[in-house]
Amino acid sequence: MTQRICLWSGPRNISTALMYSFAQRNDTTVVDEPLYAHYLSTTEAHTYHPGAADVIAVQENDGVKVVRDVILGDYPTPLVFFKHMTHHLVNLDWSFLDQTINILLTRDPRDMLPSYAKNVEQPTLRDTDYADHLKLLDYLRSRGQTPPVLDAKQVLLNPRGVLTRLCVQIGIPFEEAMLSWKAGARPEDGVWAKYWYHAVHQSTGFQPYQPKTTPFPEHLQPLLAECQPYYEQLAALAIQTDEV
Repeated sequence: MTQRICLWSGPRNISTALMYSFAQRNDTTVVDEPLYAHYLSTTEAHTYHPGAADVIAVQENDGVKVVRDVILGDYPTPLVFFKHMTHHLVNLDWSFLDQTINILLTRDPRDMLPSYAKNVEQPTLRDTDYADHLKLLDYLRSRGQTPPVLDAKQVLLNPRGVLTRLCVQIGIPFEEAMLSWKAGARPEDGVWAKYWYHAVHQSTGFQPYQPKTTPFPEHLQPLLAECQPYYEQLAALAIQTDEV
């Protein structure tokens, strides 16, 4: 029986590094943001996301078909790891999540927002996924699930410990191979990689946590104030390094 692991992330949250981590497992196939074209083609996001036309051209645009044929499709490995952005769930029936193992990934908006604004100059709350994460968490709980929550900082402070505990929670063995990978692109990378994956392509593992030293951009302060209460709720649920 195939186990389908869905990582629900916001942007700039080490989600690609986690995809690369799971790709090192011999029992796992990884899939990069299969619902991205669905999201772009059904919202105005295609007007400001870099490379949107390329994504829409090469990926299935119909989210219902993506759920049926990709997320719930057949795979040669017992595990499949899907990297998703939570806002990609727009205009979909979420009941397919009953058939997936779901993980939420968040990051301190003080670290995330300046990074994201390099590609999307004026992000909105919807772009960040903090509010959507809590909506998804409430939905999953209503369906009897208790999804693990990861905080990017905690993962980077102790990759082995946090990933070990994550694997225990989702019922798979931790593998040491998950801690490192070869530098460069992967064949699973989406066509958007050239806009977003520069840093992870240079990496060979999880990079040590480095707090931001530059002043927080003034134009992002109102959005930070919106995001912070949602993030604090998520961070309180996340696997902590002092627990592992």
